[in-house]
Amino acid sequence: IGQVVNAPMTLIGRKNLPAHNYKELLAYIQKNRDKVTLANAGPGAVSQLCGMLFTSQLGIPLTQVPYKGTGPAITDILGGQVDLLCDQTTNTLSHIKADKVQLYGTTTLKRLSSLPNVPTLNEQGLKGFQVVAWHGMYTSKGTPTAITEKLNAALKFALADPEVKTRLAELNVEIAPPEDVTPAGLKRQVESEIKKWAPIIKASGSYID
Repeated sequence: IGQVVNAPMTLIGRKNLPAHNYKELLAYIQKNRDKVTLANAGPGAVSQLCGMLFTSQLGIPLTQVPYKGTGPAITDILGGQVDLLCDQTTNTLSHIKADKVQLYGTTTLKRLSSLPNVPTLNEQGLKGFQVVAWHGMYTSKGTPTAITEKLNAALKFALADPEVKTRLAELNVEIAPPEDVTPAGLKRQVESEIKKWAPIIKASGSYID
């Protein structure tokens, strides 16, 4: 039907991790590469992909700790059981603002309006580092074009609603550009993501043919 929203990601760590900024984190990882743990919400989660890209660009393999969902992963970050987690602002922002975790950077190419003083990972040396949790709306294969067009019109109408815009802004997610809120736009996004992630997933050993 069309792409709906994009949710930025953040790289956070347990509060008592002895690294208070990205530069210190990098030094800590280099010194403790065999001990550092990187949590994710489970196989196939965006947080796992973010972790894969992070370790790939660093060139340092870290111990991946998969959880059954974001909730348990964040619980263990807050409890100090794991070191790092890359996850959506929708899940991390409240803990960041409550100063319950350490924040090392955002995964967008531009700084977030909700965290204007926080540098992106791209700014801090991971050139081109970008991970966004995007959401799309689909229908079953073979749905008549007329129905698809009606559903697309309804999606665009909903995204233009002031209350919907306000709620999405509160969740710190961005409405997809108009050209992407279309079947063709969503198709482009899927194809682009496959091209980006397939080599990283295969290189990690997580790929199943």
